[in-house]
Amino acid sequence: MELRQLEYFVAVAEERNFTRAAERVHISQSGVSAQIRRLERELGAELFDRSARAATLTVAGKAALEHARAALAAAEAVRRSVEEVTGLLRGRIAVGMVVGCTVLPLFEALAAFHEAHPGVEISLLEDDSDRLVEAVRGGALDLALAGAASLPEGVGSVAVVSEPLVAAVAAGHPLARRKRAGLREVCAHPLVCMPPGTGLRTVFDRACAAQGLRPRIALEASAADAVADLAARGLGVAVLSESMAACHGDRLTAVALGDVPDPALLALVWRDGAPAVPALLGRMRQAFGLAD
Repeated sequence: MELRQLEYFVAVAEERNFTRAAERVHISQSGVSAQIRRLERELGAELFDRSARAATLTVAGKAALEHARAALAAAEAVRRSVEEVTGLLRGRIAVGMVVGCTVLPLFEALAAFHEAHPGVEISLLEDDSDRLVEAVRGGALDLALAGAASLPEGVGSVAVVSEPLVAAVAAGHPLARRKRAGLREVCAHPLVCMPPGTGLRTVFDRACAAQGLRPRIALEASAADAVADLAARGLGVAVLSESMAACHGDRLTAVALGDVPDPALLALVWRDGAPAVPALLGRMRQAFGLAD
């Protein structure tokens, strides 16, 4: 007697149809029928009355059903107990990533997690930071890498990057010879920014509001590379983080914003209670070089 035979027996009993049972256990109908016949020969009794259109249990089948279910439940309990001891995880984990942001440590952490826990299915979603945080709060995502003006409340969070904002300009721009400029000076020019909902834009908008400034946003792009490229072509002053601008130092000059006190944060945000989150969060901390 094999566990798969008991699984097929329970499936046919519950579906009352060999075809539907075969679809449920993902093998052919003939395969299900053959295994049920083998089980019946071993038990010395027919388990199903096949004379009607529906597969109905015989007296022997009814007597066997609850024991078969108990045996399958016991086998599942054994598997789960072993997995708890060995640390093996199964299931799914939904991860979010801020759109237009390629962060290699995130990918390294996902790869290391997948290698250690191949039984966990990983999904990855891109979105703006505000929606990512709300998705974690609401349970649609288990963990996300999101931009933020400050660490969000109501969820677990830790900053992985904290950087000042800079204005990045092309050669020949009036600000190109400056090492530092005030926000009012920068806002006198057309700007190229990330869209609302991103952490960097939130920091910028708050700083402008604090000084009563209404900046002229000429162009918006969700990817830092696109913002930088537009500025490099002379279409406006790019508002970026320090490291984003440094990646384009051959084409842009970074000008420090002396009166924007708050840094832009890139943070890991997670919800407690999801089984795979602690293991993935541990990989994230390693990849980003964070202390436990």
